Amino acid sequence: MEVFRLVSVVHVFLIKDGQVLLLQRANTGHHDGEYGLPAGKLDGGEPLHSAAIREVREECGAVIAPAELTLIGTMHLRTSGDERVDFFFKAEQWTGEIHNMEPDKCDELSWFPVDALPENIIPFVQEAWNTFKDGVWYAAHGWN
Repeated sequence: MEVFRLVSVVHVFLIKDGQVLLLQRANTGHHDGEYGLPAGKLDGGEPLHSAAIREVREECGAVIAPAELTLIGTMHLRTSGDERVDFFFKAEQWTGEIHNMEPDKCDELSWFPVDALPENIIPFVQEAWNTFKDGVWYAAHGWN
């Protein structure tokens, strides 16, 4: 019998002056046209915080010191043909200039007030933010 394996994705809420950075996805085949966070799959042999730091740097140019990264929640996700456990971080301090490092996968980077995220945000990202604001550390999405 084959051992069940989960893919894990790290997501980072970059927060500055009451706003959060969102990336509008494009040309990926996954939630294109919707806003998401700097995010990506965990590489083997890579700690969660290292993956989160790497993804933010690769996607939007910000450099986060490990001490500035806070794990704010986890989510067990199920979508058609996919099951994952995702980890959500936040950072309010970083260095480097924010800019679109992956224009082939991202139409734009935009700042939104934390209490007025766009309607076309990826649903589980909105749910993760709501869960965090409510002080809840774990959520499940897509299991109903």
